[in-house]
Amino acid sequence: MRRRLFPHPVLSGVLLVLWLLLVNGVSPGQVAAGVVLGWAIPLLTQAFWPEAVRLRRPLTLLRLLLRVLGDIVRASVQVAVLILGPQRRLRPAFIALPLQVRSDLAISLLANIISLTPGTVSAWLTPDRRTLWVHALHAPDPQALLAQIRQRYEAPLQEVFES
Repeated sequence: MRRRLFPHPVLSGVLLVLWLLLVNGVSPGQVAAGVVLGWAIPLLTQAFWPEAVRLRRPLTLLRLLLRVLGDIVRASVQVAVLILGPQRRLRPAFIALPLQVRSDLAISLLANIISLTPGTVSAWLTPDRRTLWVHALHAPDPQALLAQIRQRYEAPLQEVFES
């Protein structure tokens, strides 16, 4: 019964915090609005969730979030330097990333993290969901880029959602 009325408690908390950040205030009315939104949005969208989300290691997810934010800033600077420099230095490439994660949520988050990081974009997921094609603006060593994606993003996602 509790699960039906409150289907995604972590998401509800995140929505409350995001609401308070968006309105830039912590008045009782804004907290009440955030609580209502944090409760109503997961409740009204639960039919669209293909699988139950279980966070096995929330602190690992927090570390991953901080890592992604730092990588976005670092990659932004690197892309700016590459774009402003001589174009002949660029080595763009499409790279096949054999996936170790299996859940739809983890695959989706990995593809989004790759696309959010400047200089890389998730281009295609094979129908069997075992390979993600990534386009990199500059990949002089494609295998090193794959190893970095695996170690920095895929392994933590696997730990959080699948282990």
